[in-house]
Order: sequence, then structure tokens, then C-alpha cells
Amino acid sequence: MAEQKMLKFVNVDRDMPEKRVPNLRTSDFDEIYQQFAAEKAAEQSSRCSQCGVPFCQDHCPLHNNIPDWLKLTAEGRLQEAYEVSQATNQFPEICGRICPQDRLCEGNCVIEQSGHGTVTIGAVEKYITDTAWEQGWVQPIKPFAERTESVGIIGAGPAGLAAADVLRRAGVQVTIYDRYDRAGGLLTYGIPGFKLEKEVVERRNGQLAEGGVTFKLDCNVGEDISFAELRKTHDAVLIGTGVYKSRDLGGPGAGLNGIVKAIDYLTASNRQNFGDTVPEIDSGELWAEGKNVVVIGGGDTAMDCVRTAIRQGATSVKCLYRRDRQNMPGSLRETANAEEEGVEFVWLSAPKGFAGDDKVTGVYVQQMRLGAPDVTGRQAPEEIPGAEYLEKADLVIKALGFEPEELPTLWDTPELEVTRWGTVKADFVSKRTALEGVYAAGDIVRGASLVVWAIADGRDAAGSILADLNAKSAIAAE
Repeated sequence: MAEQKMLKFVNVDRDMPEKRVPNLRTSDFDEIYQQFAAEKAAEQSSRCSQCGVPFCQDHCPLHNNIPDWLKLTAEGRLQEAYEVSQATNQFPEICGRICPQDRLCEGNCVIEQSGHGTVTIGAVEKYITDTAWEQGWVQPIKPFAERTESVGIIGAGPAGLAAADVLRRAGVQVTIYDRYDRAGGLLTYGIPGFKLEKEVVERRNGQLAEGGVTFKLDCNVGEDISFAELRKTHDAVLIGTGVYKSRDLGGPGAGLNGIVKAIDYLTASNRQNFGDTVPEIDSGELWAEGKNVVVIGGGDTAMDCVRTAIRQGATSVKCLYRRDRQNMPGSLRETANAEEEGVEFVWLSAPKGFAGDDKVTGVYVQQMRLGAPDVTGRQAPEEIPGAEYLEKADLVIKALGFEPEELPTLWDTPELEVTRWGTVKADFVSKRTALEGVYAAGDIVRGASLVVWAIADGRDAAGSILADLNAKSAIAAE
């Protein structure tokens, strides 16, 4: 049964939106993809209206020149299309796979707005970059000239990797410090392999390493090396740690065994797929096979959890969310994929407590309704008096979002200013903090957000670092 579920739902819709192919094995999919990808890419690209107001480009955080590379793809000029795409995006094949295009470029496509169905921008972006790698069009990082300045980057996630790419191409000496044993951050350990194949991330990490970026992994800043030491070692430091502190749930029974954090669950699954020994999976603690799984939350992380549980062979998977479908923060495309795979969404429902003695056996669910809008304009959920029930559960996964860790305390750097939410205070454009030579980018500044925003922030931070290094060099030369 688990085998059948795992094979049934290959993510065909992203590459061939008109063809939902049931019971498709990965090997079959690869063959079909090779046969139809070029044809589909040209067909979809030719649908671009080349409108005078490219809303797709405006709604892309990277402001990718989407109409131009679609036109080049339609004309069969794939290498040029790749070069245009790569010019504004360090990792187009990653964004093509995991960006919520339905909320960004594709959702604002003029053809989509006119009711004729969007151009599948993400699928085309993925295709042209995958083709570029296969054909050898992706050039290694070879700076025109080496510079003596060095930059230390804390965090090997998308913000740090994007900044490293820009800085290294400019000849700056770059060292990335990360607490994990593999680079990539959530790209490696947070996002499931069925959405983002790990060899895609490892390929980019390899390109950076071969281009001269130094990775210091299994290195926890504040323990293995101090923040003060990093500042002394490097001409500039970029903070790109992301946000990893999971929001928690209280209530009766909240400490029962079988109630786990989403990041722990997803990391364990990804580690297993790498071939690592994962004791929590071997013991069944972080494994869903044969269990009734309840995931709490409505964001993209929750979608990753429910779809992973399906692939692990869960008996049932239910997702509780306190608002309705229209008000959920996650991608509607992801939700639709999850429903097709057998996930049941229980809208307007919130956990009130957990049943069980030592191990969880159920979730006490409070039914909700939408009341007056909150400060963000979203309708605030409120309890329906007397509307409660017990939902059976053998594994409960908390996917409630992430918050920043207390970096000033962890790094013994009280002068590092943070907001009331705990995010690092940095200029939103330049990414400069109040500390000389210290910059911050990605989720640690804006809060939990999208990978594409982290890439944009990392790129912008690198631009500011280069500008400041150039200014110092000019002054020193006078």
C-alpha cells in the first residue's frame, strides 16, 4: 500500500499541466519528460503575449526578465534564454521547482487574468536551466581578478549561497559557516526531495566550492567560533541564518510522545533519503507508516509534512487549519496536490489539547468560524461554543511556522540590534546593520518567507558589500 501511494503521485502537473498521469513511476516520468519537455516548453513559451505591462516580472521578487526568456525559448534559442534567466537569478532551476508561481509570476500572468490559463513559467524556467546543465552551458565561477578582501557568511541557506555566488564572481574571498553537515539550509533539509531533488542543490553547492568558496560545515557560531572572531577575521560579515525556532503549542497533553516539530520530521526524512542513519526513523518516532497522522498548520511547511506522510505510507493524513481554504497562507497548488494524493483538510479547526497517557492517541479539536478581520485584514478565527470533538492521531506534526533564535544572546553580542520579533535590524534595501561591516539578509531580517525572497536579499546584500569594499579601497588608494 505504501509503495502504491508513493508511486501514484509524481508531480507531473508542474511540467505537463494538461496531463495528470496516474500510477506513473519515476523512471517512466523521466522518459516522458525527455520526450515532451522541449515541445511543451516551446508551446507554453509561445503563449506569452509579450504584453506591454509584464505583471509576471513585476511580481517576481527577483524581477526576472520573464517575457524575454519565454520569447527566446519559443524561438528555440535555449542557451540565450538561460543566459537571460541566469542574469537575475543565481538558482533558476531551484526557483522553477519550488517558487509558489501561482501567487507570484503565474498568478499575475495577463493570459491567466483573462481566463485562458497561465503560461507555465516555472516549468519553462526549470526546463531551460536543466538543459543548460546537460549541455554544458553553465559556466564555472572564474573571477576576472582576485581580490584580497574576505567576507564571512553565516548560514549556507539560499540567502548566503546567493550572496556567495555574487561575491565570488567579483573575486572576493568567501567563507560560509553553517551548523549542518551539508550546505543548503532548508533547501537541503527542509524541503522534501519530491519537490526539490537534492542533487540539484548539491550541484550548485559544488559549483560554488569549485569556484573558490570555502565551506566550514558542522560549525556553530557562538560555540565553535565566536561572532567577534568572525568580525576580526573578515572584512565584512553577512548574517543569513534563517529562522529555525519552531513555534509551539500548549494545552493539555502538549508534552506527550508522538507530538513532533515539522522541522524535525522533515529533516529526518531528508537525512534518510541521503542514506544517513536516523535513529528517530528507525524507532518509528519520526516515521508515519501505518499511522493516523494529524498535521497542524496551513503554510507550505504543513503541505510538505502531509505529502511526506503520504509517501511514508500513513494510514490517514489530516491537516487542521483554523481558517478556511481562502485564508490559508500556503500555496493553493500545493494544497490541490495534497488533496489529490489523499490528504484530508479539516478547515476551521484548531487543536485544544491532546489525548493519551504516555503517547498521543488523539487531538481535541475546537471548531472555529471567521469573525471580524484582524490587524492584517484577515478575518480572525473564533471558537464556536460547544463545538468540539476528538480526532484520532498516532502522530501529530506541529507546522506552525518559525521564529528567529535569540542571536544576540547565542553569539554574546548584545550590540546586535533586533526587532521586537527577534529579527535582525537591517536596512531593507542595503541590508546593512548598525554594526560596522555587518549585514543581514533573508528570513533572519524579514521573518519566515519564500526562498526566492532570500535569494533576492542575498544578491542585494552582496551588492552592498561590494559597494562598501570598493569605497574603502578607493579611500585607501588616495
